[in-house]
Amino acid sequence: MSRVLIVGAGLTGSLCACLLRRELPNKVNIVVWDKCRGAGMMLKEEEIVNYVTPHGVSSIVKHYLKESAGAEVLYDRHVTHIHRKDTGWEVCRKGGTPERFDIVVLTMPVPQILQLQGDVESWMGENQRRMLEAVSYSSRYALGLFYKAVTRIDVPWAVKYVSNNPCIRFIAIDDKKRNLASKNCGPSVVVHTSVPFGIQHLEEEKDAVQPIILEELKKVMPDLPPPDSIKCQKGRYSQVTRSVADCPGQMTLHSQPLLVCGGDGFTHSNFDGCIESALKVFEVLKSSL
Repeated sequence: MSRVLIVGAGLTGSLCACLLRRELPNKVNIVVWDKCRGAGMMLKEEEIVNYVTPHGVSSIVKHYLKESAGAEVLYDRHVTHIHRKDTGWEVCRKGGTPERFDIVVLTMPVPQILQLQGDVESWMGENQRRMLEAVSYSSRYALGLFYKAVTRIDVPWAVKYVSNNPCIRFIAIDDKKRNLASKNCGPSVVVHTSVPFGIQHLEEEKDAVQPIILEELKKVMPDLPPPDSIKCQKGRYSQVTRSVADCPGQMTLHSQPLLVCGGDGFTHSNFDGCIESALKVFEVLKSSL
């Protein structure tokens, strides 16, 4: 059996694992690494239809990983080097010993692929490198506000898009959105900033940006009560604004042994783009196994 490493436990990576398990159960030993520590309703905004997963996008990822039963899914695995080793690949990670794989699938953001050290650069053609370097991403901040159980947030909506504020773009009353309202659990509010705001403050510390977001949030929701706790996160690679030319869905850096890249950077930045890329990557995997 071929030992396949999928780097990145997002939508593309998790669906790749699911398809491998479903279609080629006796040919592969699947390993999924992600550097993070852990892995709908519909509304209209102007002429755009937006889909929201009531239990979060992570619930879709968890479903695909569950469907890839038997796959070894490991978090806090930050890949740094990939070396050619005999008929396969030796993959190194921060704080761990190198491991050998027959096939490697890279589904992390394109800039992180370009940062990999080892033999990846030597196997990457000049034209491929130029195409990858042309990929760009938007950046934004997300703010989570958490409240005690007795707190009430009286608004008539669960999700709202904001078009008239330079900072705030999206607000969700998270317990309403997920239909998890409970007397024993307090409400929570999730706020996403606009892309221009994210780019403007990208290199600043989160502690410096958080008060700015809170001040703008007061303008949008002046009656919002003070939260019990707050968590601020920076999304450097929030959405793809320019993907690989011609949107191929995948890029094969080396065919034998196989080293292939996928993700929304190779299609377009939405749910469909991630799924489309996973299907293209799976076609390449299937033909090589």
